[in-house]
Amino acid sequence: MGFNCGIVGLPNVGKSTLFNALTATAAAEAANYPFCTIEPNTGRIGVPDDRLDKIASIAKSQKIIPTQLEIVDIAGLVRGASKGEGLGNQFLGHIRSVDAIFHVLRCFEDDDITHVDGSVNPLRDMTTIETELMISDMESLERRINGLEKRARSNDAEAKNTLELIKKVLPLLQEGKPASAAKITKDEESLFAQLQLLTSKPILYICNVAESEAETGNAFTKQVFDYAKTIGAKAVVISAAIESEVAQLPLEEQAEFLESLGLTETGLKRIIREGYSLLGLLTFFTVGPKEARAWTITQGTKAPGSAGVIHSDFERGFICAETMAYDDYVECNGETNARAAGKLRQEGREYVAKDGDIFNFRFNV
Repeated sequence: MGFNCGIVGLPNVGKSTLFNALTATAAAEAANYPFCTIEPNTGRIGVPDDRLDKIASIAKSQKIIPTQLEIVDIAGLVRGASKGEGLGNQFLGHIRSVDAIFHVLRCFEDDDITHVDGSVNPLRDMTTIETELMISDMESLERRINGLEKRARSNDAEAKNTLELIKKVLPLLQEGKPASAAKITKDEESLFAQLQLLTSKPILYICNVAESEAETGNAFTKQVFDYAKTIGAKAVVISAAIESEVAQLPLEEQAEFLESLGLTETGLKRIIREGYSLLGLLTFFTVGPKEARAWTITQGTKAPGSAGVIHSDFERGFICAETMAYDDYVECNGETNARAAGKLRQEGREYVAKDGDIFNFRFNV
């Protein structure tokens, strides 16, 4: 399991520049990290993780296989997309298929790059896109009501429950609030997911700034960060121009270039870190002489569920998980010494996986 995200934004905010730079950076960061273009606007990349390289070095693994991130560069939105303006229907359809939305906002001034609304105002731009998503969600729910009411009159329990859920969500959308603002109970989570509402998806705001402001941000980015806090979203500051330059440099020169700008890592790594946090994801590893591999799971996943990410037979026939923490593996310089030092444990079905765990699953089918 990896995760996929859709990069959205108004025209001329740096969305496609960022997409091209991030995918090129990931391809260049290590030869072992795969990258392929699935379609002209979709990239699948290996998630950079220094821990994976470290354990592979210790185990002398022949192959390194990172977990995957899929990035979809969704067609630029125009006002009226919910009514089919521009590439509206295509735009909205692509958003429904992603796990999270990466919303690129223009936070830089440049007289040579025209803004579709005539001036730089990231909060206005944000509202333009999010209004279109809310309108689309409202219309989607309103279209379902008649059919659900007919089924509910026939004592269809699922239809009744879905109607109740719509009655909870629709007024929020009509008030200009996203579906994510609804208080969804655990029992409603599955039905809520089936509604496939655009405004229910987690959002990471990506503030695209000039090179000189990549380290500190600016007044525009402060507005975005302040707003993101009020709705429980995340935000990062990125310079698409810098990312484009980094992508052209040999790996050994990238760190020096970033340091000269007061930066310690690529924008790709910051985006991935915030994206994982936003979606409640973590990484565990498997390692041996043949391969070192990273796997992505949701926080709270227990040992059998973690095993199931590798293969369903591992979960079905789960016996136990031999587990050690990443820090212990590195400190002991591998599994053999970790076992001798008592750092390798056997965990059962109720063990909840932690970020950086190194697993060896025992199973019988």
